[in-house]
Amino acid sequence: MLTAYRPLFAVPGALPFIAGTALARIGGAMFGVAVIVMVSDRRGSYAVAGVVSAVGLVVLALAGPVLGRLIDRYGQRRVAVPFVAVAGATGLGTALASWAGAPVWALAVLYGLSAFLPEPGPMSRARWAHIFRDDPDRLHTAMSFEQVADEASFVVGPVLAVLVSTLWFPEAGLVLAEAFFTTGALLFLAARATEPPVVPHAERPAGLAVRWPGLLLVAGALLLTGVALGANEVLAVAFAEADGNASLSSVVLAAFALGSTVSGLWFGGRRFGSTLTRRLLLATGAMFVLEVPALLVHGTWQLALVMLVAGSATAPTLITSLSLAQRLVPAALVTEGIAVAVTGILIGIAGGSSLGGWAVEALGPQRGYAVPVLAAALATAAVGLRARHLEGAERARLSSPVP
Repeated sequence: MLTAYRPLFAVPGALPFIAGTALARIGGAMFGVAVIVMVSDRRGSYAVAGVVSAVGLVVLALAGPVLGRLIDRYGQRRVAVPFVAVAGATGLGTALASWAGAPVWALAVLYGLSAFLPEPGPMSRARWAHIFRDDPDRLHTAMSFEQVADEASFVVGPVLAVLVSTLWFPEAGLVLAEAFFTTGALLFLAARATEPPVVPHAERPAGLAVRWPGLLLVAGALLLTGVALGANEVLAVAFAEADGNASLSSVVLAAFALGSTVSGLWFGGRRFGSTLTRRLLLATGAMFVLEVPALLVHGTWQLALVMLVAGSATAPTLITSLSLAQRLVPAALVTEGIAVAVTGILIGIAGGSSLGGWAVEALGPQRGYAVPVLAAALATAAVGLRARHLEGAERARLSSPVP
């Protein structure tokens, strides 16, 4: 299974940018948990911590397409380096403000500024899209590798953030996250051999990436997928606590991540003859079907087993969605297009966390799983109802001469 990924590491100049994104991804995965632990410990309120964290998530979601468009127009290194530097400085400023007892509004402003940064995921995927522009099978493997790297970072990052914040001091998680992200991003950007060339302005298609047929539909499906993911996180904690096994909530979440990671590795090594649209419809359908048993379990260990299986649909859904987002837009807009898709995920996760919390209060942890089940069903319906349109847009882009 892993042999399929060997050619990725053999690409000249790939190792530095793979290593850089790995470090940056771990730092990025630490941010949310690190801020919640820091603020809740200093202020004694999870509600306040949630507000500060939400500000950063909203800014990150808004920044993605804006910075993605600038990167496509002027180049990764030229645009990203100053934003990474400013984000690192304001992130450390957030930690310092927390230590000094600054007002909550100051923490929210500083953390919001630190979140206006270019994400490594879309930039890394844009590099693979350029490297394997004439090899769809290798590109599929590369996109799968990207998703597995994302999943792995969210297994390692949050645990590390909580550990150092608990053992050292409340701001340690955020400080370490900023150090990892900034160092990793700069290492990635220094690997110029694999940076995709900028399409000359005269040859660039006019307008925003979202105007290209199908991209908003993919972003919408990812938003609903994000709702399911965000709700699952809250519901796992609530279910385990109600079952008298609060400490096992991490086992449930780890099982879900493990299922997704293993399926992502397997998926990346497969070769498919079908269109991405059909794969996306099957993946979202599997996400729906495999989540339903969560409504029927009677204990935390049973839930962990269900989530291990349900997680196996997540990576294929995300891999296919982001691959389709890359295919639906011209090469000149690829970073912006992928960033629009990622924004859908981020907004969905934020909304899913809120809906999951509401469901726990209104329905209870068990029946609260209706939220991710319904979100997955709506994602399947959205793709299914517009599958012919989406497949047409996909085929049109494959035969389009637009750069």
